[in-house]
Amino acid sequence: MEQDPDVPARVREVIAAAGVTQREFARRIVMDPSKLSRSLGGTRRFTAAELARIADTADVDAAWLLGTRGGAEPLPARSGTARGRRAAAPPEGRPLQIIRETVRLIAEHGFHAVRVQDIAQACATSTAAIHYHFPGRDDLLEAAVRWCMDEDTARRAASLADAADAADELRQLIELQTPRTGRRREQWSVWLDLWAEAARSTTVGLLHTEYYRQWRATVADVVRRGVEQRVFRPVDPDAAALHLTALIDGLATQVLAGAPEGPGTGPDDMYAALLAHVDAALTAH
Repeated sequence: MEQDPDVPARVREVIAAAGVTQREFARRIVMDPSKLSRSLGGTRRFTAAELARIADTADVDAAWLLGTRGGAEPLPARSGTARGRRAAAPPEGRPLQIIRETVRLIAEHGFHAVRVQDIAQACATSTAAIHYHFPGRDDLLEAAVRWCMDEDTARRAASLADAADAADELRQLIELQTPRTGRRREQWSVWLDLWAEAARSTTVGLLHTEYYRQWRATVADVVRRGVEQRVFRPVDPDAAALHLTALIDGLATQVLAGAPEGPGTGPDDMYAALLAHVDAALTAH
């Protein structure tokens, strides 16, 4: 069936009503921002699953969104449907609940051990409800990875907003990468699993490879600013970023491996070792 040409306009209306940026709306519906942009611009069609997530997250009638119901105003989605009244979604939306539970299960069991049935059980729903939002397991895994990346980016941006200088920025980046909390350990478990996916050149693995390039470029930019501010020595920013990110990865792996208690195995030891590296290799004395 041909997509109604007015669908992009209706989605724009939904985004405007939500009062958030296009990128934030893409995060809420767990969609690649570039795909949302192309769909709104008319160069790409929305998939049925994407429109279902938009309707569910924004609490609008899916038939109105698709253009299969007459009338100019969107109708409340939860007034009752042919499938019966659905349970109220969590405050941030059912798709996000599904994503978070998927991330937790991946962290605990690994990508290949997580089944849709497990996710449905964790969300106290059915596999049909999971497929309503994410047609295939691969769609769900990709969405979970994208959510992790967006969360990581948002935390970095918030943390660096009040940094005094590049040296302070780098210390805060190191703190954010140290798996002290349950949430950080969970995310690190996902990252480590993604390295194996990257080695196999899977879709989510390649996504992680690209994101890692961006992360290393962020570190290089901070080092470059530090050199300009003269808080760091005149080093090669790209080489310094390569060394520091590799050290972060190696130490985090040791922390998460659950080695017996002892020197160099805890988050505090990791943080101290990274600061010592920065002081020895970068800090201008």
